[in-house]
Amino acid sequence: MLTLHQVSKSYNLNRVLNQISFTVNRQDRVGLIGPNGCGKTTLLRLIVGEESPDGGQIVTSPANLVIGYLPQGFEPDPAASLETLLARAGGDQVEWERQLAEVATQMAVAPDDLTLQARYDHLLHRLSQADSGRGAAILTALGLDDLPRDLPAGHLSGGQKTRLSLALILLQEPDILILDEPTNHLDISMIEWLESWLAGFPGGVLVVSHDRTFLNRIATQIVAIDPDSRTAQVYPGNYADYLESYLQARAKQEAQYREQEYEIRRLRQDIARTFEQARSVERSTTPRQPNVRRLAKKVANKAKSRQKKLDRYIESDERVEKPKESWQMKLEFTEMAHLGRDVLRLENLTVGYAADAPLVSDVSVVLQSGQRIALTGPNGCGKTTLLRTIAGQIAPLSGQMQFGHTVKLGYMAQEQELLDPALNAVNTIARYAQEPMTETDIRSFLHYFLFKDDTPTRPNAELSFGERSRLALASLVIQGCNLLLLDEPINHLDIPSRSRFEQALTQFDGTILAVVHDRYFIDGFATHLWEIEDGRLQTTIRSLAAASA
Repeated sequence: MLTLHQVSKSYNLNRVLNQISFTVNRQDRVGLIGPNGCGKTTLLRLIVGEESPDGGQIVTSPANLVIGYLPQGFEPDPAASLETLLARAGGDQVEWERQLAEVATQMAVAPDDLTLQARYDHLLHRLSQADSGRGAAILTALGLDDLPRDLPAGHLSGGQKTRLSLALILLQEPDILILDEPTNHLDISMIEWLESWLAGFPGGVLVVSHDRTFLNRIATQIVAIDPDSRTAQVYPGNYADYLESYLQARAKQEAQYREQEYEIRRLRQDIARTFEQARSVERSTTPRQPNVRRLAKKVANKAKSRQKKLDRYIESDERVEKPKESWQMKLEFTEMAHLGRDVLRLENLTVGYAADAPLVSDVSVVLQSGQRIALTGPNGCGKTTLLRTIAGQIAPLSGQMQFGHTVKLGYMAQEQELLDPALNAVNTIARYAQEPMTETDIRSFLHYFLFKDDTPTRPNAELSFGERSRLALASLVIQGCNLLLLDEPINHLDIPSRSRFEQALTQFDGTILAVVHDRYFIDGFATHLWEIEDGRLQTTIRSLAAASA
């Protein structure tokens, strides 16, 4: 269906993609992964024709292959109503019937043509689904069924626009789906529905995603872009299979590197000893001993030859490169007050914006020291409202909140809107530090949060989502906060950043309540699960060992 052969792309002198090759066939589910900025979105734009490659080939078969593309930040026509957009996406039934008749005529001439047979089956499937109510089913699954059909798309929230865009792409039922981070703004139930829908999709799928559980559930192949070489490695299987293969290859590379460096040191020492022996012989002989001098010269020449051979190897592509060390975040380096056993007690707490329409009612629960709690539930169920109420930004409708005596609360908003866009990271930490800090001390502190080079002095407004997330967390840590309220802290983070964030939070000595939809992250992070359903809070104690198994 889709074949890439040695596709390359550069901007000025900056190589973005370097000889990328892979194939997406019918029923393939290909996960495209790599750190933010490694060229994943650029590659998708090349495939759909929004940009042109500098080298290589992108081939679709058949030539009229229908591609459904969901880019990040796609904006549907703001003036068009939902009904109009859904009708456009659903297609023209008369046109499908015309195409079906045309393909049937072609098949009469070439009955063994597999491409024509696949096209015929696809059109027949679309016609059979035309009046099946699948549009309503997709809208319901994505939480859009309660919106008025005459509502202009411009009136939707950012999350609703993302889900509507996904619905419109799915309704088109193209031959191949190309999705750029489709699980953003989806809650867990929506993600699970999408996994099920994709399992039944007859075409091929190429998806950029940082959701590791999603990739484990759907992927049949992983294409990983290396951020340094900008080349891609293809791995069969899902994300877990990729990770196992990657870690095995890394362990093998580390072992080969250690053996190589040991051998290089041994050869250098041996060459140095040989040179010294030749010089010693030459110094201890006289002109009357020409044979001995010739032997010394021969030994020295042999050492020079070995040195040149070693130098050529060191400079060649055969040399095993040292595996890059993973740079980890750390949260254990600032003084914070010791927490008592009970950190926060909620008694009959009801939250929302109107007494006659509460979002969450009668919450009675105790947060205890050291707990790491994942707060989940459908979009719009009140997760953020509950967090903002605990943070003191919204008054509760009823009930009580009682904090422990030594609690210092820190709240991290969903889009880090509490960060001053005019400040930079250095200014931000200076503002929140409990004691005066020099710029050198601040930079050292920020280094633990993966800030380097000029990043600490760039305005916050210019930072990436991942950098803002790390800075928001750093500002809470520097204040000595021992109760962290985090609203979707890993949104927009790539897989390496999510892993580092998860590892950092598990090192934190305080208590954490975090809204998250990433099931892989929850499995590695949460000791307890709070789930909001139908306006009620359910709590579960989790075994991390069992969850990770």
